[in-house]
Amino acid sequence: MSGVYSVEVEESRPATDGKPSAGPVYRSIYAKDGLLDLPAGLESPWQFFSDSAERSPSNPMLGRRQITDSKVGPYVWLTYQESYDAAIRMGSAMRSRGLNPGDRCGIYGSNCPEWIIAMEACNSQSITYVPLYDTLGANAVEFIINHAEVSIAFVQENKISAVLSCLPRCSTNLKTIISFSKISSAQKQEAEKFGVCCFSWEEFSQLGSLNYKLPPKQKTDICTIMYTSGTTGEPKGVILTNGAIMAQVLAIDHILLLTDKVATEEDSFFSFLPLAHIYDQTMESYFIYKGSSIGFWRGDIRFLMEDIQELKPTAFCGVPRVYDRIYAGINSKISSGGALRKTLFQYAYNYKLGNLEKGLPQDKAAPLMDRLIFDKIKQGLGGRIRMLLSGAAPLSRHVEEFLRVVTCSTLSQGYGLTESIGGCLTSIGNVYSMVGTVGVPMTTIEVRLESVPEMGYDALSSVPRGEICLRGKTLFSGYHKRQDLTEDVLVDGWFHTGDIGEWQPNGAMKIIDRKKNIFKLSQGEYVAVENIESTYLRCPLITSIWVYGNSFESFLVAVVVPDQKAVEDWAVNHNVSGDFNSLCENLKARKYILDELNSIGHKHQLRGFEIVKAVHLEPNPFDMERDLITPTFKLKRQQLLKYYKDTVVQLYSEAKGIRA
Repeated sequence: MSGVYSVEVEESRPATDGKPSAGPVYRSIYAKDGLLDLPAGLESPWQFFSDSAERSPSNPMLGRRQITDSKVGPYVWLTYQESYDAAIRMGSAMRSRGLNPGDRCGIYGSNCPEWIIAMEACNSQSITYVPLYDTLGANAVEFIINHAEVSIAFVQENKISAVLSCLPRCSTNLKTIISFSKISSAQKQEAEKFGVCCFSWEEFSQLGSLNYKLPPKQKTDICTIMYTSGTTGEPKGVILTNGAIMAQVLAIDHILLLTDKVATEEDSFFSFLPLAHIYDQTMESYFIYKGSSIGFWRGDIRFLMEDIQELKPTAFCGVPRVYDRIYAGINSKISSGGALRKTLFQYAYNYKLGNLEKGLPQDKAAPLMDRLIFDKIKQGLGGRIRMLLSGAAPLSRHVEEFLRVVTCSTLSQGYGLTESIGGCLTSIGNVYSMVGTVGVPMTTIEVRLESVPEMGYDALSSVPRGEICLRGKTLFSGYHKRQDLTEDVLVDGWFHTGDIGEWQPNGAMKIIDRKKNIFKLSQGEYVAVENIESTYLRCPLITSIWVYGNSFESFLVAVVVPDQKAVEDWAVNHNVSGDFNSLCENLKARKYILDELNSIGHKHQLRGFEIVKAVHLEPNPFDMERDLITPTFKLKRQQLLKYYKDTVVQLYSEAKGIRA
């Protein structure tokens, strides 16, 4: 790889007994002489916040829309000083409840100023914060409270009852609950039965004082334990230190300084992706470090664009599903604009795209077209947008290209995991040739590919492909209380991501596959597919099932081998004639099997995105003749996908047709 944007810093390694071969080690061109180091004297992300508060105390920091009598008004702001004072008060109140540095505090709720204040209160006292969230399944909150030994929790008002219902099984650890706003006396009484004290935000704030001496902090302290879904069902607690989080924030600044524009106090970030995930949290920490303002959404996807127009942000992070919505919205406006406007738009689009492809940067590719044609689209995003980031799942190429052309803003697609503190690879917003890739390593990380012979991926071939492995400053320190899982993925100092990448000739990385049978849907949810198949196999009407999904789609489909007798009995009862093969093609028979499968799914508590939305009935069992199973009857997923490729496409379009 002649990498224009990545440089080789270590040679490849041949296969040795038990270890597959590995390609060369690469760094970003922007870190060719060494990885980015933390400056001396930086010990905790608390310093990012307190420095910004000292530098510009009266600048707006955290904003939300005022809602009175169900009418929504403008954004109302807390300044850096007000937020700082609130965090100090909350931090000292936690100490008054007996918490010490290193103890653990849960934060449970959607994005809002209180979330960030609770997080900074923990940072001020070196208390480890643990985001709690419910998308990991029904018992996840309870599991995390017990597993991380959470003794105090800040909880959004509408989530309090959920936490109270866990108390019979959590109260050995959890002793204090603070509402983001109010709490009822009935809720307080219910908690007291289990020896747990509840406070409203206001009441708890009164327990704290402003002149509290803060404890010393160290880079090696654990800042947060962030739980992430595992293949096995139980969430894994990813341990992130102060040093690793600060290095990530500085790496974001470093890459923007070299390739775009760093954030300033004039910038405004739109917060809507969950703060319980690393992606949004790291970005908010970055904007706090730069003294920018952060405006929160209302929490309702229907009003997302409206909130954006009110806030007029300069930056936001999205996931492909959000960008797909924006793309569809803009497109329907253009097609309803009449023939002349459509022709003009297409002309401007092709002209600007041509210049971007020639290597011109965003602001010089077509300034006239931007003013005349694309400015209207930019206004739809508030009019000030200059930086769009996409992560969590692959963005479709046509959507990425479209947004780079029409939003008058740079768009960077990145790749990362909780274990890599968010982005470890990022495409450079102004380098058009990186479209369709996740770009180059961040300046704190080194990347190599390791061959995966059983999947046919060779890191040493002329087109290097293999499992992405990471080494560097912005990595986790292990899984909480799970040394076994830590040793599975951290081998010889390299973190094995489980994702399969392919180096591009320009030094950018493209994600092409997933090593384990776990994949992401387009909304960023992980799906452990064997788990789902084993649930569905409890249905007596089927003999085997292959469930499929990919990260360009938001739901799952399946190919099912039904039980012949069950289908024939159904046909007799419903006066449907035909042999088994033709019954398998019968729409009503398919719907009958799908409904039965999903009632089993619901009964066994599969989550919404794990429920199959369309099935194909296959009369012939999966067999070794067609190479669809192994001798031990395990599904060969690659082969199944190849064999049923057209069927899968058909199932997706069918399901979307029904759902549209």
